[in-house]
Amino acid sequence: MALIVQKYGGTSVGSTERIRDVARRIARFRREGHQLVVVVSAMSGETNRLLALARDLSPDPDPRELDVVAATGEQVTIGLLAIALHSMGLKARSYTGAQVRILTDSAFTKARILAIDEANMRADLDAGCIVIVAGFQGVDGEGNITTLGRGGSDTSGVALAAALHADECQIYTDVDGVYTTDPRIVPEARRLARLTFEEMLEMSSLGSKVLQIRSVEFAGKYRVKLRVLSSFEDPEATSSGTLITFEEDDVMEQAIISGIAFNRDEAKISVMGVEDRPGIAYAILGPVAATNIDVDMIVQNIGASGHTDFSFTVNRTEYEQAMEVLLRERGTAFKAREIIGDNRICKVSVVGIGMRSHVGLASKMFKTLADEGINIQMISTSEIKISVVIDEKYLELAVRMLHRAFELEKEPVPSTA
Repeated sequence: MALIVQKYGGTSVGSTERIRDVARRIARFRREGHQLVVVVSAMSGETNRLLALARDLSPDPDPRELDVVAATGEQVTIGLLAIALHSMGLKARSYTGAQVRILTDSAFTKARILAIDEANMRADLDAGCIVIVAGFQGVDGEGNITTLGRGGSDTSGVALAAALHADECQIYTDVDGVYTTDPRIVPEARRLARLTFEEMLEMSSLGSKVLQIRSVEFAGKYRVKLRVLSSFEDPEATSSGTLITFEEDDVMEQAIISGIAFNRDEAKISVMGVEDRPGIAYAILGPVAATNIDVDMIVQNIGASGHTDFSFTVNRTEYEQAMEVLLRERGTAFKAREIIGDNRICKVSVVGIGMRSHVGLASKMFKTLADEGINIQMISTSEIKISVVIDEKYLELAVRMLHRAFELEKEPVPSTA
């Protein structure tokens, strides 16, 4: 018997029929003798509907009250799922984040979890009860309802698994695992049986939407084994999905590159002809950071005249705001010949833990793109990833060609170690 935390997203509980399917899946695990804690999101579209109601009344709602409104979506789902389980003769009890006491800080709409009181959940589990917890929410030290930001239910599930020392945290979504890339672009994309946390973290940060990045960070920190599964398969079927675990825990597939990630929501800003002096990077990026705009890739080109061109990328939704900040600061915080931007770029990345022990991967990536006439505008690397910025119109071609070049459609050779 294992203690399993299962998390179901909004599409998985998007209707009463789908909630019945989730209940049938939970019943199968319970019949097998497992203890279950189930974390659910609001029904698909419900959080957007609630936030739209608030913004219909005010263009800038108070964040505390916005959390009060948004948290009600999950409260509906936990109650409905408990009712469905009761109708099947199973013992179940629902909890809001506050009732569990998922303690967070007071950063409304984007709170971070500080501690979890698992006593009530453990008592219910010991009594043979299925515990159902509202994802995405908690409570601060003053008793205020807080939410964890978009995708926060994944983080709730992982955090509960860590607090309960669960054997596994299963994330049910609308795909049956993590693929080498998006199958909508590359039909030959292959579902990965296993990934390391490092690889999943890179893929999440680089555009893969399967798991919310904070949940992967949390799982890595507290060594929670994650499994990504589909909630749309037969509830009675057994599926292995993709296991996300630790390199040293298992004999990993011997793949040099595990996947191709991409992000369309990118924009590039170049500050041209700034003085090449200590502190110029801060003079440019400091005002941008002060407005809570995240900067991603950075490239600085030093010229012979004592001036430099400074380029960086931001999320496309923050492009206009970043440009406004820089144009306002130009001439005071820094001097520049011109500031230009491009919000029609994308980022494409190859990811794989095998990069640590293999050479020539960057040149292979660059040659593949060059052979297709795709110009690379920026490059960023880490131990296990290489990212490039290219024109958005080449995104699908680049992904297909890189997937083929690294032969990701083929099953890796099993390790004999």
